[in-house]
Parts: sequence; structure tokens; C-alpha cells
Amino acid sequence: MPCIQIKTNVTVANDTAQAVKSQLGQIITCLPEKTEDWLMITLEDNCRMWFRGEDDKPLAIVEVKVFGTSIDRAASEKMTAQVCELFRKQLGVDPKDLYVRYLATPDWGWNGGNF
Repeated sequence: MPCIQIKTNVTVANDTAQAVKSQLGQIITCLPEKTEDWLMITLEDNCRMWFRGEDDKPLAIVEVKVFGTSIDRAASEKMTAQVCELFRKQLGVDPKDLYVRYLATPDWGWNGGNF
């Protein structure tokens, strides 16, 4: 049950959003036992953002949330590299202007109940 939430100050065209969504569907498999089958993605573009006190360049924060008690360190390192490259290519966000945050939670609800 992964969920990837994206906030960026970049205006993202629909075709670019679709490309990002598709590529994240592949990238999520870096994490053990995670697939696009249960992946939810949100993308908020045109966000008012500042980094290092500045707002004059493309910025983004990507939060990767997964069901479980921990996230494999080597897998998340691999995923971060791929996310950074994706955002550089598709949105023009320099990897030094992008945060990727990983969160694991043992409490995850779906379809009227919790896992």
C-alpha cells in the first residue's frame, strides 16, 4: 500500500503528469514487495514553495508512505536516485532542490478496515 505524495512549484502539464505517474509506478518496485497495483499518487503543482529562503527555481518534495514498520535503507537509496533523475528530466528540478521523505506506518486503513 504505498502512497507517493508530490508537491512542486512547477506547473505540470497533463501529459507530463501522466509520464511521472507511469514512471513512479515502475520506480516503486525498488522497495521490497511494493508494486503499482496498490500505489496511490497525488501531485500538487504550482505550490508556493521556498527552499533556502528562495522561490526562483523549480522545487519539489516527494513523500513515500508505505504500510509496515520500516523501510529498507538500500532500497530507498536506489529509489531516491531514480526519483531525482525522473524529476530532473520531467520537471526540471535539480536533485539538490528536491527532498524525498520515507515514512512507514503499521496502521493503514482501506475498504472500511485496517490492515
